[in-house]
Amino acid sequence: MPTDELYFLPAHELASRIRRREISPVDLMEATINRIEAVNPKLKAFVSLFPAERLMDQARQVADRLSRDEDLGPLAGLPLGVKDLEDTIGLPNTHGSLLFKDFVSQRDTTQVARLKRAGAIVIGKTNSPEFGYTAFTSNRVFGTTRNPWNLERTPGGSSGGASAAVAGGLVALATASDGGGSVRIPASFTGLVGLKPSNGRIPWGPEDQLRTSGTIVSGPLTRCVRDAALWLDATVGPHESDPYSLPHPGYSYADLLEQPPLKGLRIAYNPTLGYATVAREVQREVEKALKALEGRGHRVEQIDDTIPDVAIDWVRLGCSEDWGINSRYIDGREDLLDPGYLPGLQLGRETTTSDLGAIQRTRTALVRWIEQLFDRFDLLATPTVASLPFAAAGPLPSEVDGRPVTSPGGSIAFTYPFNFSCHPAISLRAGLSDNGLPVGLQLVARRLREDLLLRLARQYEEARPWMDRWPRL
Repeated sequence: MPTDELYFLPAHELASRIRRREISPVDLMEATINRIEAVNPKLKAFVSLFPAERLMDQARQVADRLSRDEDLGPLAGLPLGVKDLEDTIGLPNTHGSLLFKDFVSQRDTTQVARLKRAGAIVIGKTNSPEFGYTAFTSNRVFGTTRNPWNLERTPGGSSGGASAAVAGGLVALATASDGGGSVRIPASFTGLVGLKPSNGRIPWGPEDQLRTSGTIVSGPLTRCVRDAALWLDATVGPHESDPYSLPHPGYSYADLLEQPPLKGLRIAYNPTLGYATVAREVQREVEKALKALEGRGHRVEQIDDTIPDVAIDWVRLGCSEDWGINSRYIDGREDLLDPGYLPGLQLGRETTTSDLGAIQRTRTALVRWIEQLFDRFDLLATPTVASLPFAAAGPLPSEVDGRPVTSPGGSIAFTYPFNFSCHPAISLRAGLSDNGLPVGLQLVARRLREDLLLRLARQYEEARPWMDRWPRL
């Protein structure tokens, strides 16, 4: 097999070829190490790696066990990147911050442990902005991550290292998390599938302190829909360390993709949510994508409702949670923080219980609007991001197509509302801009309906296949 083809195969195809003995885990690991050595200096997707000899030894152990017909799990032998906001034993977890630049994890998160149990081999950590606070990936510890489609542009954030690694052909699997779009924004900017599940679908942590905002989740960031389904199959189900984790749904998400195609879904398309400033090329590609869904027998209806722009409330809730978790590390060491992150912490510090009550009232109004929407429709469709990928080191654009961006949420105005409301959402590649940059379509479903999102996403993927279009570095 040509090596270039190997770099861009989806995870499920790599795993299948390993099980059929068509690819050796040793050869795959060697190719992965070589690819990272060649390409990562351009992308800065990975920021730390296990030693190559250790990784090769692990791959040889997998190959030996497979030769004895041992069942090592559906992801056996696949290299796995872990976002540098998430613990995995033996590797740094800097959180993209000088405060933690020397910290090495002594545990795995539940998500990482389950992926390892499914056979994946952790190889290293992928870059993230400090504490995941922004929609581009740059920090004072490791620098700036770049988009493999155009090295001058960002791959998004906060899972930008993960998206650059997967879209750039370094690994087929990398962990991601989403507190306001941090799976879906990178998916949109790099042409991947990015699923933000319902809160609790994949157990969070463990961390040293439980979170209460209910806005931050782990989710797959993959090359295709089947890989996202495999990811859920490996990671969902309750865990005692997360009191908010959900019961197992009782079925395989991958098996659901084999069911007969869905018909006649009612899809509400809201191109702006009433406040977003959207690039014309983004809107054009999203509407082409929706035509493909209509071609598969679904009814798309444009609506022009204006929903509450919850940007400020979402930011204040997240900042108050961040302050509560990190203040013990920060007091007197503020000079170590990114200047862009510090004002948010100060905002969190100043947020009162009365403020929190007002925030939750805004949140309630948003949830009620979505509840009423789903009385009439099965799904909501929007652009994933309002702009095309912007400069690698930021900032978010203040204007789009010469028009000022008026929402405080800027170009990420479509993602954070559904963290605030806790609804599952997926980003799919809608198409490419005139300059060859990916554009994302976002679909939002009722809570706990990841199954519906994945089944419809698979239909869309069949109608508009994209697996032959990846950046060449």
